[in-house]
Amino acid sequence: MSKNKKSKSPVTGQKYQASSEPRYTGIPTFMRSPLASTLDDLEIALVGVPYDGGVTNRAGARHGPREIRNQSSLMRGFHHVTRVNPFDQAKIADVGDVILSEQYSHEAVVKDICNFFSEIKKAGVIPLSVGGDHSITYPIFKGIAKDGPIGMIHIDAHTDTWGEIWGSKFHHGSPF
Repeated sequence: MSKNKKSKSPVTGQKYQASSEPRYTGIPTFMRSPLASTLDDLEIALVGVPYDGGVTNRAGARHGPREIRNQSSLMRGFHHVTRVNPFDQAKIADVGDVILSEQYSHEAVVKDICNFFSEIKKAGVIPLSVGGDHSITYPIFKGIAKDGPIGMIHIDAHTDTWGEIWGSKFHHGSPF
């Protein structure tokens, strides 16, 4: 068992062991990982970006991080075939959601996301993010690619290469 899966109740001091407690207990985190309030000693930070202001229709992706946290409680901490447990391989924790200062201002949201991921990069931590709509991709990349190029694998049912919509190049149809 990974020592970074243990956390203590701030009220009682009792240790919470995600691998042995019922799946419906505890604060929902990605794959029942520890919840971290700082980036100290982390190698991988799991981050939610609850934003869908870049969609032209079908809003709701802003609920993605919360629901992925809820549904990932059903996942095991290791791969059933390889038996690899990522939590034994690296120091991983859920660091919560990007806080959006003005959720109805796309420019402010881009700045908030960029700054959040820039801090993660500065701490030497690898971010693993879930959103949100495709418009969050650009500010994430902007925040982590300041010092050099980054790579990306894009698998999607469509190319996401639309032009400008509503005065912005960055929306769910053109996040890159």
